[in-house]
Amino acid sequence: MSDYWDTLAARSNGFYASEDFESVAYRLIAEQVLYHSDQRSRMAYTLAEQYEREIEKALAPFGIHLQVNRALRYVVAIPLHAKTTLATVSQTLFALVLRGIYEESARVGYLSEEGEVLCDLIELTEKYRLMCGRELPAKGEFDVLMRTAKRWGIARRLDDVESGTSVLGADSQFGGIAIRPAIVDILGEAALQRLVSWQSAINGAAAADSTQEEVEESGNETA
Repeated sequence: MSDYWDTLAARSNGFYASEDFESVAYRLIAEQVLYHSDQRSRMAYTLAEQYEREIEKALAPFGIHLQVNRALRYVVAIPLHAKTTLATVSQTLFALVLRGIYEESARVGYLSEEGEVLCDLIELTEKYRLMCGRELPAKGEFDVLMRTAKRWGIARRLDDVESGTSVLGADSQFGGIAIRPAIVDILGEAALQRLVSWQSAINGAAAADSTQEEVEESGNETA
């Protein structure tokens, strides 16, 4: 494989070294998403965008398809034979809620120039409660969930210095978040269907509780 990278480096007329290609391929496998808007990923995205076919050819033996979104400037590595990975209930619910919020906002055009959906703590708390019938986890667990979401490439904190887009003050309890556009590629229609099913179950349980309360009240009035 080193010869392959050497050939690509030579084709770049010295603009990239073979180590640059190797690093980008490794990061795509390890991180899955590279965003041009992230300072530490800007060069990696540019290289992957320019050499999309060549890098995809190198990743093909690992069963990975490379997908470049040039409009929103990110590249995502999609496993073609994805195996079920173990995720906690909290991680699953949080990811599904983020996907639902992104879908709602994208439908009405509430996106940043980078294709992100910005969400403050109040909105996130309300949406989380409405979508999964639970309270948003407290700060400690929330921080863990956000680290996981960042690792998956689907969300980041707005006060994340690494992204170079800090917009919140230190007085924010958790800080707002940005739901990132690759969430659409990573959590597709199947994820939305899971969210709809979950909400239907919640609504059904709420309706059953309401009916039970009405029956009990009616019984008390009759007595």
